[in-house]
Amino acid sequence: MAPDRSPVVLRSFRTDDADDLAAGCADPLTQRFLPMLPDPYTRENALWWIQQGAPAAVAAGGAAYAMADPVTDRILGGGGHNPARAEAREMGYWVAPWARGRGVATAAARALAADAFGRGTARLFLHTDPANTASQRVAIAAGFTREGVARGGGRSRGGQRYDQIVWSRLATDPDGPRPRVLPDLPGRAGAGAPGELTDGVVSLRPLAAADAPDFYRLRVLPEVVATSVPPRAPDRATVERRCAHAESAWLEGVRADLSIRDARTGEYAGDIGLYYWEPTTQQGMVGYSLLPEWRGRGFATRSVRLVADWAIRRVGLIRVIAGTAADNVASQRVLERAGFVREGYQRARLPGPDGTRVDDLLYALVNWPAG
Repeated sequence: MAPDRSPVVLRSFRTDDADDLAAGCADPLTQRFLPMLPDPYTRENALWWIQQGAPAAVAAGGAAYAMADPVTDRILGGGGHNPARAEAREMGYWVAPWARGRGVATAAARALAADAFGRGTARLFLHTDPANTASQRVAIAAGFTREGVARGGGRSRGGQRYDQIVWSRLATDPDGPRPRVLPDLPGRAGAGAPGELTDGVVSLRPLAAADAPDFYRLRVLPEVVATSVPPRAPDRATVERRCAHAESAWLEGVRADLSIRDARTGEYAGDIGLYYWEPTTQQGMVGYSLLPEWRGRGFATRSVRLVADWAIRRVGLIRVIAGTAADNVASQRVLERAGFVREGYQRARLPGPDGTRVDDLLYALVNWPAG
């Protein structure tokens, strides 16, 4: 059987690429995540890059490639890498709107990495905006490891500083995608298809930027604030940032935030999250909240069951834990109906209002023969 053909080839930019280059770089999504591009991006800007910018980058020891369709030769995006310091290079890439969702960026990123390592590069790194999860997925698929966050590492068009995620790949790293700690939900078929967990009554979907108004309305309720850690109402900007960066936290493997919805109408009912801070012990924690109008319908119990089952069967957890305040009888009943067993009473474990401490009842669902 013949091997699958790559969806992209790397080549030099040509003058007849100018119209497509201008269209791709003027695209709102490209402009959003590449704030150094001229705005508006015109055909004249494209010609400057083709005739002067790209040749200058190459003359300085870098690489500036057009991503092209292997059949039609139409450009699908661009990418390259530039010397940063001894034996290290910084890589970047972008994909035109007509080529997204086809694996173009991943194939190009792998080819760019091979090109850089072929030049003697020992370390290749790149930066992504926390909201640019498509680029983060490309980095993971191309074998890059998330190293951390460069605080204030980027600058917007308006001059504001914003954080950037730092990724790296070494010449000695194995080929292939980096393993994911938290997999996608069932049903993800590509860009724009986030998947879901459902039992036909409740639907759990990854939290997204569009959920911010509902999420904020839930999170500022006094009874929800009282059980939050710490027990403080968030401001709207914090909520918007959490929703916008929820998929990034999922890809990092630290937290899977989901909205709880009516499976029939799609209405927002609340949120539930799996917090995976102990991958070495295979223990994660679940937390949840519902809007008042959705309480008492069994939605919380169904949601906990769905998340716990996914955590055990797909993530590989052995222990799923949850805690409740001693007087939160409703939450204790949710956990017991979902199969959790009370394991202990943790005195003064959680911060309470006005500098107080709150006792915590520990519940756990264990997937182990001895459990």
